[in-house]
Amino acid sequence: MTILYSEAEKDSDLYNEFLNGNNDAFNFIVKRYRKQVISFIYKYCRNYEIAEDLAQDTFLYVIINKKEYDFKYSMKTYLYTIAKSRTINYLKKNKNNISFDEEYITEVDSFKIDSNLIREEEKLQIYKSIKRLKDNYQIAIYLKDIQGFENREICKILNKPMPQVKMLIYRARKSLRKVLSEGSEK
Repeated sequence: MTILYSEAEKDSDLYNEFLNGNNDAFNFIVKRYRKQVISFIYKYCRNYEIAEDLAQDTFLYVIINKKEYDFKYSMKTYLYTIAKSRTINYLKKNKNNISFDEEYITEVDSFKIDSNLIREEEKLQIYKSIKRLKDNYQIAIYLKDIQGFENREICKILNKPMPQVKMLIYRARKSLRKVLSEGSEK
């Protein structure tokens, strides 16, 4: 019998149900975070098929190691931390075999900005500007400004100390402002 869950369900409650043997609860967590995890992984590998495979691998890791989850962190932070680790391991092993999908556009609509204030083409311009940044700056902006993680969560995901994360976000935003201003001068 399949149990239906609502978006209002807390991740921690769902995960507790999963720990008690309810696989439908975990399936709902996967449904809730799958696209976000794929998009996050894509920021590293730039290949959608690989990102999908690594996202699947991330969720499989959680299933296999289900007792490792620390409830003091959000489920999203936990998933992104695992996804980053699995992705970096994959990239190290396969650094010469990766082809990039430049056509794949993700998360343009997920900006936490009122869509009435910014037209779609402006969002696309911001996205294109983000893509011109260094990889670590793209990831910092993605985590902070697109996904809305708090700095301490970003520290956990990137495995970096707070001062380093704050500086990374600062430099990434400064670099983005520069790229955007260069684009408006053209």
